[in-house]
Amino acid sequence: RNRDNGGESAPARACGAAGSGGAAGPIEGVQTFANLDRSHTDEPVSYAMNPPAGGPHRPAWQNCGVYTEPIPDENAVHSLEHGAVWITYHPDLPAAELQELQALTRRSGYRLLSPFPGLPAPIVASAWGYQLQMEQADDPRLLSFIQEYEQNPLGPEPGAACTGGVGQPG
Repeated sequence: RNRDNGGESAPARACGAAGSGGAAGPIEGVQTFANLDRSHTDEPVSYAMNPPAGGPHRPAWQNCGVYTEPIPDENAVHSLEHGAVWITYHPDLPAAELQELQALTRRSGYRLLSPFPGLPAPIVASAWGYQLQMEQADDPRLLSFIQEYEQNPLGPEPGAACTGGVGQPG
């Protein structure tokens, strides 16, 4: 795995419980969603959270990477089940912030980035069962969220593929 762990050793991270934020404590503002349905469906899904952070999803996952157009929620949710972090942003996010998010996304094979109209905040990071809303790309909680939830060993299918699915990231 190509993980951006900010210098923290894998054993140190693995010792912390999911959602604990490691030695620094919980990540302020993280919302938790429990008992999410993991079923496959070819039908459109109306998710309770915006953007979705888990639930029924398409049989094919979204290939991880950077997208400049919105991607289907149902495919992205399948990628979350595989341990990906999906970073969504308002389509009118300033170019400098978008470039920062693109660089961060490209540092791992388990990250998705896409615009998402109608977000509750300029930037929202989602993992299976977890979500964090942010105002700016340089919010230090974003890297903490990625460190905590990307390939979360307590997630449904950590380590499952984030390639070989659908979509052509740029």
